[in-house]
Amino acid sequence: MLPLLPLLLGLLASLPQSASARLAAAPEAWAPSESTRDLAAVRASGQLRVLVNQSRNSSGEVRGEPIGVEYRRLRAFEQYLNRNARDGGEVRLKLIPLPKEQLLPALLRGEGDLVAPGELLPVRRGLAVRASAPIRRDVPLVVVSRQGNRRYQRLEQLAGHSLALPAGSAARTALQRVNGGLKTPIVADWQDPTLAVEDVLELVHAGILPMAAVELPIAERWAKVLPKLRIDRQLVLARKGDMSWYVHRGAPNLRASVDRFLHDYRRPDDEDAVFLRVYRRLYKVHNPLGRPERQRLARVAPTLMRHARAQSLDWLLLAALAFKESTLNPNARGAGGASGLLQITPAAARSVGVANARALEGNVQAGARYLAMLRKRYFASSQFSERERMAFVLAAYNLGPQRVQGLRAEARRRGLDPNRWFFQVERVAAERQGMGVVSYVSSVNKYHLAFSRERYRLEP
Repeated sequence: MLPLLPLLLGLLASLPQSASARLAAAPEAWAPSESTRDLAAVRASGQLRVLVNQSRNSSGEVRGEPIGVEYRRLRAFEQYLNRNARDGGEVRLKLIPLPKEQLLPALLRGEGDLVAPGELLPVRRGLAVRASAPIRRDVPLVVVSRQGNRRYQRLEQLAGHSLALPAGSAARTALQRVNGGLKTPIVADWQDPTLAVEDVLELVHAGILPMAAVELPIAERWAKVLPKLRIDRQLVLARKGDMSWYVHRGAPNLRASVDRFLHDYRRPDDEDAVFLRVYRRLYKVHNPLGRPERQRLARVAPTLMRHARAQSLDWLLLAALAFKESTLNPNARGAGGASGLLQITPAAARSVGVANARALEGNVQAGARYLAMLRKRYFASSQFSERERMAFVLAAYNLGPQRVQGLRAEARRRGLDPNRWFFQVERVAAERQGMGVVSYVSSVNKYHLAFSRERYRLEP
C-alpha cells in the first residue's frame, strides 16, 4: 500500500482551489477555536463581545436611544453579569454588527462570545454551537402583504407567486418544505443584502413588493408604524422555531449564566416607546412605479440618461434620487434655494460649472456632475464596492462630504467597517445625526432597486 501514498498526495494537491477551500473550511463546524472564551475569560478581559444582527430592528440605536429589540435585553444582561461579579471587576458589552448569515461563522472563529440575532437563526446540525433557553418559543413564520391586496386563505394558493425574503431568512427551509408538496413552487425572491427585514417590510408596505415572509413578532412590531401592512396569520410557513441567543459549545458556563438571566428577565412595558416615536415620524417610501410616476419618469428619462452617461452613472440611480428629492417634478422648489428635479442649490451647481440649475437640463447636468465630483474626490478608492460607494456619495449629497468622512473616521475608531455605509457607518450616523441621512440613503437605495427590477421596461 505504501507506493500509493505519493499518488494520493499528488491527487490531493491537484484538486481545484474551490474543493481545497471547502476541505479547509469544513473543520470549522466541529473544531473549537483557540480564541473561544468561557465566562471566566470574559470576566478577566472585562469585555463581552456580542455578535448582533446588523438589522436596525435587532440592534439599532438613534441618538443614544435604543430601537433594536435586543438592545435593552443585552444591557440588562450586562447589569446581571456585573451584579454577580465576585471580584468587583465589571464587564462591558462590545456590540459587533454583522450580516445575519455571518453571525455563527464569526462565533465559531472566536470573533465573539455571544450571538444575539433578534430573529430566528437557522443552525445546521454538527455546528459547535449551543442555543440558550428560548426567548420566544414556537415563533411562526408568516406571510405579510399590503392592505387591499388579494387575500389568500391557504399556502397552496401562493403557488407560482413570489415571496420576498431578506438575506439570511429562516424561511428558506420552510419554503423548501412547502414547495415539496406543490406542483408549481412558490418562488423565493431573495432581496439585495443592503435590505434588512424592516426594509423588506417597508417595500411591501409601499406596494413595491407584493408579499414577504417574516417572523410574526417582527411583523407585529413593524405593523405599528407601517399602517398599510397586513399580517396574513392564516398563511404560516413554519411554527416550530425558537428565538434564542447562541454561544460556542466550548463555553458552558457562559451559556448557563445566559440561561439563568433569561429565566428571570421580563421585558419592560415601554420597550418599544423609542422605536414608535422614531419610526412614526420617519419618511416612508412610496411606490415609484405607479402609472403617474412612470409617466413623469418617461418625460425626464432622456435627460437623465444623457447626463448619467456623461458622468458614468446609472441613470436609474439619478431617477431614484430625483424621485426622493422631488417626486420627479422639475418645477419643485426646496429650502435654501434648492430647486428642480435633483434639488441642487445654486452654489453646488456653480461649483461644477453650471450657471443655471433651475431649468431641467441644467439641473440634471449639475446634479450628475456634483455626484461624479463627490465620487471622484472622496470615494474613488477600490476598497468600496460600487453599491457602497454610491451610498456614501448619496450620504455626502445629503449631509456634506466632510461630515460623512467624519462618520467614517468614527466608525473606524469603533471597529466598524469605514468602507461600508449600510449597517456599519450608518450606525454611527444614526447615533450622532439621527435617522435623517440614514433614511435618505435607504430611501434612494430602495427606489434604485425598485427601478432596477423594471429596467427592461423603463429603458428604450
